[in-house]
Amino acid sequence: AYSKTFQGPPHGIQVERDKLNKYGRPLLGCTIKPKLGLSAKNYGRAVYECLRGGLDFTKDDENVNSQPFMRWRDRFLFCAEAIYKAQAETGEIKGHYLNATAATCEEMIKRAVFARELGVPIVMHDYLTGGFTANTSLAFYCRDNGLLLHIHRAMHAVIDRQKNHGIHFRVLAKALRMSGGDHIHSGTVVGKLEGEREMTLGFVDLLRDDYIEKDRSRGIFFTQDWVSMPGVLPVASGGIHVWHMPAL
Repeated sequence: AYSKTFQGPPHGIQVERDKLNKYGRPLLGCTIKPKLGLSAKNYGRAVYECLRGGLDFTKDDENVNSQPFMRWRDRFLFCAEAIYKAQAETGEIKGHYLNATAATCEEMIKRAVFARELGVPIVMHDYLTGGFTANTSLAFYCRDNGLLLHIHRAMHAVIDRQKNHGIHFRVLAKALRMSGGDHIHSGTVVGKLEGEREMTLGFVDLLRDDYIEKDRSRGIFFTQDWVSMPGVLPVASGGIHVWHMPAL
């Protein structure tokens, strides 16, 4: 009954695949590096080259916001141009996670509105730095306006690596599913955000599935029924390079 009081993800895994027309395989994306220092035009060029090369998505890093060398509006415009050019040349639907995180809820919604006006499919939010109220506001806007919402977990390590008085990421992930997000970085068993294999797979299931049986070996301490709440797409992220692909 408590779960039913939350909207949950703006769209969920199935609707996202329908929007992108991509089924039966993982979605492949990358973060644009160097994360800071590029002009908006050079950043847009990097986005185009990645999408044209075969990626489904590219992503703003969590630090990329609205700095003097690249204001958010300029970045949004050049990234939208890159998306449309790559889509026209490949015939596929592409996207770039435009970071809408800002100091106030109003500013975040303003950025999301601008993204929607450009016709891009997805925006991004740092949900722990932005806070759950701001995240839920953005999730409501995204559902009402057909935008997907990618969630970055910047700042999570400060909270979930402290064994004595922290909050485990499993709890933060469940809270995010209720607050609203279509993707979230779940870490990975390979790469730099390395975690225990069974624990990581446990909260991947908690994000994705509708009904999860209790399984203490995977860190699931009680049965979780999400009562048809849409699933969140777990994003394997952090320090992954091409040699990690077989292990993934």
